[in-house]
This record gives sequence, structure tokens and C-alpha cells, in this order.
Amino acid sequence: MSSFGAPSSAVPDPLLPDAGGRRAARVLAVCQALYTSSVSIDLTLTGLVGYTLADDKALATLPFSLITVAAALTTIFASFLMARIGRRAGFVIGAGVGAAGGAISVYAIFHHSFWAFCAGTATVGVFQAFAQYYRLAAADAVGVEAKGRAISTVLAGGVVAAVAGPALAAWSRDWLAPVAFAGSYVMVTAFGLLSIVLLALLYRDHVPSAASAAVAAEPARPLGRIVRQPIFLAALANNALGYAVMTFVMTATPIAAVACGHTIGEGAQIIQWHLVGMFAPSFISARLIQRFGVLRVIGTGIVLSALCGVLALRSTDLPHFYAALACLGVGWNFMFVGGSTLLSQSYRPSERAKTQATSEFTTFAFSALGSLFAGQLLAHFGWTLVNAAIFPVLGMAALATLAFAWSRARVAVAVAS
Repeated sequence: MSSFGAPSSAVPDPLLPDAGGRRAARVLAVCQALYTSSVSIDLTLTGLVGYTLADDKALATLPFSLITVAAALTTIFASFLMARIGRRAGFVIGAGVGAAGGAISVYAIFHHSFWAFCAGTATVGVFQAFAQYYRLAAADAVGVEAKGRAISTVLAGGVVAAVAGPALAAWSRDWLAPVAFAGSYVMVTAFGLLSIVLLALLYRDHVPSAASAAVAAEPARPLGRIVRQPIFLAALANNALGYAVMTFVMTATPIAAVACGHTIGEGAQIIQWHLVGMFAPSFISARLIQRFGVLRVIGTGIVLSALCGVLALRSTDLPHFYAALACLGVGWNFMFVGGSTLLSQSYRPSERAKTQATSEFTTFAFSALGSLFAGQLLAHFGWTLVNAAIFPVLGMAALATLAFAWSRARVAVAVAS
């Protein structure tokens, strides 16, 4: 087996939808499931653990917020590091840091150390920063027509985590009794270690053919020129704004559900089925893109996300909560898969690291802002304004998508004439 820093074996032309690219997508889908399971455990328990450990209860949500903050701060570094040492090496490092984060969290719970727990959850954020590139690594290994399918395959791995993550968190919380919750973070460590094994044994960095190498040798354009492309702006709008809307509403939902008279368990079930809505459409989203086109799928995602707000504004009964969050999950999936597909087509190989780093950092930053503002807006203005606030944001995503569609139509007309 070759070292992590070097390509390990020759793979067919990555511009074609080859078997090597499909195999890489399947391996990364399993790793996506493991990573999402880790994050799902944190989503389920970290607020509660933070509350039990913090002397100042106002800081209870800080450990969970640090996951997103650490991911945003690390994502640019992760992209450029993998450009130097290879994606397999980078993914192994990310999974190793995630495993260490779980171990630090276990230590923090045993020693009742709030700040050590914050350090543990922050390192899981570093894992998240590297894992967010799984879908882009799969897309970069195949041709243009297969990129949507590769992205969908990877994201489909999240379906397992959406269902299993909260159940695993509850099942393992008393493993190390009488110290509650420590066992759940042992699972986080185990998922990170298993990811390392899978990546080391089964994943390979692809080696471009001569034809692909010639394309890769094209000079890199300045970043400013890349980000001004209509295709990049549409990709970024759907990735970042779609993620912000999803995080914004999802963060506020459990609190709002309880405030509207529903139980804590019902609030947790709403989020669990929201997570299923986020990832389950990945089984068909690529086929929808191939049949109807990426812009129609993105447009459907924007409409479904807006429908979440409409349903939530109509009623606060339990069926409306379920329906609204299901629409939000499916809408996010269509926007994110479509936006990621456009992103993968917006750069040359020599521009990959800086373009992906820009997109991922912006997406995480918007997600963090959505998470941080959700509680404040809910506390001061209520559930109604939380849902009303998503419409202008989705409108901006729609305008960026329409601008790209218009620019593509102009190019098609110019070529035809």
C-alpha cells in the first residue's frame, strides 16, 4: 500500500463516469454515514451535556456552537492541505481528529470539565470540515454527466445516520455507568476510527490520464474572476443560503415545538424525520437532475423550503410541524445537491482548492450565523417571524439561480448563431 501523500494506484480517466469513480463514491458514502452519525450524536446530546457541565447555564449551547465555528475556521486549511498531500491523507487526518474529539469528550464528562468538553466538540468540528469534502471528492472523480449522481450517492449515506444516530446516542449513553453520556462519545471515537480504516484500505486518490492532465495544466484564473461567474454565484447561493435557512429553522424548531405545547420527545422526533428528509432524497435526486435538469431541481428545492415557512405559519399543531420540517429537509437536499453539482462544474482542476475552500467556508459561516441568530430571533420575536424571515433569503437564492439560467441561455443563443 502506498503512502497517504501519494496517489496509490492508476484509475481510469476521471473525466469519464468510470467504475473507479463509482467505487470511490460508495466508500465515501459509508464514511459520510459514519461522520453524520458522529454529528447526530452531538446534535442529540451536546446541549444536554453542556447544561450539566456548565456552571453558567447560559453557556450550555456553546459546545455545540463550537462544532460549526471550528468547521468554518478549518475548512479553508483542509482544502489547501488536501491539495498538497492528497484527499485520502486529508480525510484520514480529519477522521483521526474526530476520533480524538470523542475521546476528549469522554475525558471531560468523567472529570466534569466544561471547557475540556468544549475542546472535544470543537475537534469534531474539524472532522466535519474535512468530511464536507467527501461529496466534492466523489464529484471530481467522474465526468460532468455523473457528478450529480456521485454527490447524491455520498449524501445518501446520511440516511443511515439520520435514523441510527439518535438511537445510538440513547443506546450507548449508559455504557460507562454511572457516568451518564460518556458511552455515547465513545461511539464518536469508534466512528472516527472506523472511518480511518475504510479510507486507508478502500479509498484511492485518482490519477488523471494524459488527456485529463492536459486539462489540469490549464492556468488557474484569479479567484475574483471565478467567483463572479454566474454558475459559481448560483452554486454558492444555493449551498450557503439553503444551508443557512435549514440550520436557522432546524435550530429553533425543538424550542418552538415545546413552547407550542408539544413534548420534548415529539420535538426530537420532528428533528429526526427532518434529518431523514435531508438525506433520503439523495437516492433519487441525481436521477431527477438527469431527467429534468439541475436548475429545475434547484427551483423545486427553493419552493419546498419556502413551503416549510408557509406550513409553519398556518398552524403550530404537530402535523404542521412534521410537514414543515419534512419540506425543509427535502428542499435543502435539492438545493444542496444541485448547488454542489454546479460548484463542481465552476472551476478548472488547477483552481479546485481555492474555489472549494471559498464555497465551503462561506457555507459554514452562513450556517453558523443561522444557528446563532435562530435562538435570539425566536426568544425576542417568536416562531412566526422565524419562518417569515426565510422568504427573502430564499428569494436571493432564486435570483442567483435565475441569473445563471439567463446567462446560460444567452451563451446557447450566441453559440447557435
